[in-house]
This record gives sequence, C-alpha cells and structure tokens, in this order.
Amino acid sequence: MTRIAGMAGNRGRNLLNIADRKPGGAEFAVILTNTEDAPVLEAAAERGIPTEVVPLEDGMSRREHEEAVLEALEDYEFDLVCLDGYMRILSDTFLSEAPTTLNVHPALLPSFPGMDAWGDALEAGVSVTGCTVHVVTDATDEDGEVLEDEVDMGPIVTQEPIPVYEGDDEDTLKERVLYEGEFRAYPRAVKWVAEDALEIDLEAGEVTVDADVASTDSEDHDGLPARRLVSDDRADTLRYGENPHQDAAVYADYTCDEASVVHADQLNEGAKGLSYNNYNDADGALNLIKEFDEPAAAVIKHTNPAGCATADSLAEAYEKALSTDPMSAFGGIVALNRECDAETAEQIIDSFKEVVVAPGYTDDALETLCEKDNLRVLDVGELGEQTERFTEKDLVGGRLVQERDLQSISVDDLEVVTEREPTEAELESMVFAWQTLKHVKSNGILFADGTETVGVGMGQVSRVDAVRLAAMKADEHAEGKDAEGAVMASDAFFPFPDGIEEAAKAGIEAVVQPGGSVNDEDVIEAADEHDMAMAFTGQRSFKHD
Repeated sequence: MTRIAGMAGNRGRNLLNIADRKPGGAEFAVILTNTEDAPVLEAAAERGIPTEVVPLEDGMSRREHEEAVLEALEDYEFDLVCLDGYMRILSDTFLSEAPTTLNVHPALLPSFPGMDAWGDALEAGVSVTGCTVHVVTDATDEDGEVLEDEVDMGPIVTQEPIPVYEGDDEDTLKERVLYEGEFRAYPRAVKWVAEDALEIDLEAGEVTVDADVASTDSEDHDGLPARRLVSDDRADTLRYGENPHQDAAVYADYTCDEASVVHADQLNEGAKGLSYNNYNDADGALNLIKEFDEPAAAVIKHTNPAGCATADSLAEAYEKALSTDPMSAFGGIVALNRECDAETAEQIIDSFKEVVVAPGYTDDALETLCEKDNLRVLDVGELGEQTERFTEKDLVGGRLVQERDLQSISVDDLEVVTEREPTEAELESMVFAWQTLKHVKSNGILFADGTETVGVGMGQVSRVDAVRLAAMKADEHAEGKDAEGAVMASDAFFPFPDGIEEAAKAGIEAVVQPGGSVNDEDVIEAADEHDMAMAFTGQRSFKHD
C-alpha cells in the first residue's frame, strides 16, 4: 500500500479529496502544514489522519525550514509526497531526502506558471485552461534564492483541460479548475504511483506512464483508452429533456464524419426543432437502416423498431415496415437509406409522424412532406461508412464506454443445429432478422418473413414474454401478414424450451439465436419436435439502452 505525506498551506482540498477516494488504495501517513490555524488540520483529524505543523519562524532560512520539515516527518513511513497549495518553494534540501514529490498547478503547463494562473488565463483570453500534476524539482540557486523560470517546471505526469466560459471571473474559473480538473488529475496521478505505473527520469525530464495507454485483453480487440477526453460544443438548447421538467441541450462533435442526426439539415424551415426524444429516436432509426445495402425503411418508436423492411424499391420497403405495427408507428420516426421519392413521401404523410430521416429528397417528395406542419424533415447527406468506434452512456458519477456493435452475419456464419435444414428463404430471413434485432431493446425477439418484420417483442424481463409479445404484435397489430411460417430471432440464447414452445404456437418454423445455454440440447430437442429449423450465430446481440 502506498503511504502519502501531504503538505498543504491552507484548506488542502486536493489532499482531502485523495484521502476520501484512496486512489489505488493509497492512504495518508500524515498531513503537514506551516500554518498553525490551517483548516486542513481539523479536516485531517476528522479523517483520523495524523498532522504536523512546522511554522516558518522569523529569520529561518529555506534550508533550515526544510530540515525542520524533514525532522517532523521522521517518525512517519511514506512513499510519496503530495503538495497542495504549500506556499513554499522546495529545494534539494528536502527533495533529495524525500520520495517522489508531486504538485498540482492550476494551468496547463508550461502555460501560466506562477501564483495567478487563473487571472493570467483570463487576461490572455484563452478558451481552454486546466491543471497539471508534475514532479517537483529544485527551483533554487546555491544561495536558496528562487529561480522563477524553473518553478513548476518538473516533468509532467498528467494534465486535465478545462474550458474557459464567457463571463468567467477568477473565482468561477478557480472553482471549475479545482473540482473538474484537479479533483480528476491528482487522484489519477496518485493511482498510477500506487500501481507502480510511473517511471520518472529526472535527468531527461520525462515521465512514462504504463497505465495511460489503450488496454486490450485479446488479439480480437483493440482495447479502450485509459482516459476519455471529450470536448463537444453545444449545438442547440432544446425545449426540454425526456420530460418537461428536465432541461436539455444537444452537443455536437464536429470531428464526426459519419452521417448523423446531430449534423443533419432540417429542410422544412419554420417547423419546430427536434426534441430530446426526437434526437434519441432519430439516431436509433438512422443506425438501423445503415445496416442494409438494399433499399430499406424503418419506423421507430421510443428507440425500438415498430417495423423494418428491405425491398426492391423504397416505397415497397416503407409499406412493409409500416404494416408491421401501424398503431405503434403513430407519432414515430421514419428512416430511409435512399433518397426519399414522391411515392414514399405520399405514404409517410398518410399518418402522423414526428420526423423523417433520409440521405436526400426529391423536389416532389420534399414538397409533399413539407405539407405537414409538425413533421420535421432531416437530410443527413450521404450515408457512407460507419466510422464512430465507441458508444457511451452516462451514469451518476461516471460513464460506460464500449465498442460499437458493428457485427454482421452472413448465411455462412450460421451453424444449423436441428434435424431440419433451413430453406434458402429462411436463411435469408435469419440474416435480415439478426441485423434488425441488434436495434431492439433486450430482451428482444423479432419475427420476420422474407426481409420484413411481422412482429417485435422488445424490452421484456422474460425472454418467453418477449416471444409472446412478438406473437401478439404479429396477430393483432400487423396488417396483411402474420407469424405463420415466419423466422424468429432472439438476441440471446433461450435458457429453457418454453420460448420455442410459444414460438411454435405462433406458427414460427425457423429460429436463429446465439446458442450457448447449458440447456441448448433441450431447446434443440423442442425445435426438432416441432419440425423447426434452428441455427446458432455464436454471438449475442443485447441492446439494453
């Protein structure tokens, strides 16, 4: 366990933050100050941390004071020294006897060293400042006099950028740098020390951090970076969030090259802007139709597909997608992967839709769609390739980051496990159903006939209930089609045969699923009993949010 000697001149908020978080399991052996009434003393005592006071007495030289500090620390075992507002420049008298000593400076060194980093940043008019954790090196001459050009010039361990906003003053900027910058960067540096991830070469003035690289567990993955630095610009303030009592805004990443609803042009001027939910649903719809090379259409409601289809023409694909669940499609989002033509536009305006997303519109189609006052028409431009690597979800106190689910399958990837082989048509449906199911909330079940959906069971806590929901949707909501003879796709394995039994009642004749359950043999046996064909993909397709 790494033991820390902390040295603060006043409140020591960085030291207390480290004490509370214990990064890498590090703990404080002692906190020392040169001010008898420093607030950090009481705060440290409340945490059970021993404290020492070494006041700077009249006539005491720098060397003498540092020797007194070393003497006060003699009875404590520590592996690291952390400074926090310790208003004394340290020389080799201390540094040569102590372990590695770190300090945090409220600017992105080498910019704005010195005592008024916040004021200097504001005066310079920079849009970004931040903080720097660095190794403390001697900045004095032989007589103990401070060499200003060498203060805060030790090797940099880590930095954290912080934006400077219009209207900031020193107080607001100081607080943001502390809480959003220093409170992140300093514990990170301590954690690296505790994990023995730092290599410091004082002669070369370099710090190497083993932990600050992308990690990978196998050759099949590229790994995730140790840190995520995200800088987005607010593109618009929204009317409200998911609900009227929640404030919301949309932020744009202007480095994104992929077709995106954030960067789409809204073509019907004068119509109201997109809401928080509109953005979320439109993004889900656009991601779904990017799966297909053939003309494809999807109708999304609350980020779930109400229907999806591919066909020889866009209008036919939309008709098939809509007919899966026209009731749920009311107030939904339409996404198309081809330029919207007049025939497709005429179908879209037959019922209430919130948003249409497409890579362009003919003049006639645009004129038709703009007849609807409340229909937002988005042109995302050429779809191109999917370039964004990660997806993120904010949590209270953090963020989940994962590689985007860009998996796709072909007929050759399917492992047939039943006595009956799937027909060529069933194999085609399996591939279509699997690519569509990736965009259905888990637990997800999807029924497909050819390359169109006939029933979707989404977001159930029981997989067998998801099958029942998909069957109900096919029987009660679909127009001109049903589940009889359809293919069923499941985003994870069936833990029991009951899901297969429910599918058989609905008329399902083929199943595609990941496989991998301890009860796979029982599930396969149930499929054989109903003369179903079943294929395993060998990969799961959960989508939980």
